[in-house]
Amino acid sequence: MNNSLTDASAVDSIAVLLPCFNEGLSIRNTVEGFRSVLPESVVYVYDNRSTDNTSAEALAGGALVRREEWPGKGNVVRRMFSDIEADIYLMADGDGTYDYRMAPEMIQKLIHEHLDMVVGIRQDVYQNAHRAGHGFGNRLFNGLYRRLFGPLFTDIFSGYRIFSRRFVKSFPAVSSGFEIETEMSVHASQLRMPIAEIPTQYGARQEGSTSKLRTVRDGLRIMFTFIILFKEIQPAQFFGVLAAALSALAVALSVPLFVTYLETGLVPRFPTAILSTGMVLLSGIFMVSGVILDSVARGRLEQKRMWYVANSGKPR
Repeated sequence: MNNSLTDASAVDSIAVLLPCFNEGLSIRNTVEGFRSVLPESVVYVYDNRSTDNTSAEALAGGALVRREEWPGKGNVVRRMFSDIEADIYLMADGDGTYDYRMAPEMIQKLIHEHLDMVVGIRQDVYQNAHRAGHGFGNRLFNGLYRRLFGPLFTDIFSGYRIFSRRFVKSFPAVSSGFEIETEMSVHASQLRMPIAEIPTQYGARQEGSTSKLRTVRDGLRIMFTFIILFKEIQPAQFFGVLAAALSALAVALSVPLFVTYLETGLVPRFPTAILSTGMVLLSGIFMVSGVILDSVARGRLEQKRMWYVANSGKPR
C-alpha cells in the first residue's frame, strides 16, 4: 500500500478531523501518524472540554487545536463541518484505535470512484476493544439499520470515514452524541449517495485510556435516533405500522362484543366498545398523518438533494 496519495494533484486540500475528549495518552501519536501518511493535509483536533493534557499533546504533534464547549461528539462534528473548508475530509477518533496507514488508500478510493463517503469497516472489533454488550449492540443495530434504511452499510458505528465536500456541507448534523455516525449513514442512504467500505484494523485502546461509550445509555439513545430518523424519512410507513397495530387490536377487542351481540342482541361491555371505536378513529388519524407527512418528507428530500448538488464545487 502506498503511504502517500498518488493522485494528490487532483485534490486541493485535505482536512483530518479528530474530535477528542480526554485523549492525552494517545492523541499525539494519532496526529503524528496521520501527518506522516498525509503530509499535504491539515490535522485539526477539536478538544471537547477535556480535563487532561489533550490540547497540549495535540499541539506537540503538529495539529491545529480548537475547543468545543458543547459536550458530545455530535456537537463537535457539527462545529467541525461548519468551520473547516476543504475538498476532502477525514474523520477518525483520537484514541489511536484506527489504522492511520489506511488513510491514503481510502482517500484514493473516494477520488477515483467519485464517492461521497468511504467507511473503514472495523476488523476484529469485538476481540480487541469491545465489551460483550457492545458486540451484541453492534450486531443488533447494524441488522436493524439494513432493514429500515437500506443495505449499503455493514458497520454504521465506525468513526473512521472519508467524506467529500458536498457530503459535509449538506449534512444537517442534528445529533449531539455518539449517535452521529448513525445520522451520517442515514443521510447518505436517504440521498442515495455513492459510498464504499474498506476493511481496516481496529486496535485496542492505549493502556490507561478508557472508552467514553456507555452500553445502556448510548444504546437507548441510538435506538431513539433510529425511531426518530425512520419517522422523519419514511413517515407513511412509520404511521402506517402504528395504524395497522391499533386496527388489529381494535378488531381483537371488538370480535367478542360482536359475537355476544349476535347471540343476545346486547352489548354488555360499553367501555370496551368505546375503546375499540376510539382506537379505530386514532388509527385513521395516524394513517392520514402518515400520508400528509410523507408529502412533506418528499419536499424536504428534494431540498436536501438540491443543497447536496449545490455544494459540489470547490471551497471558496
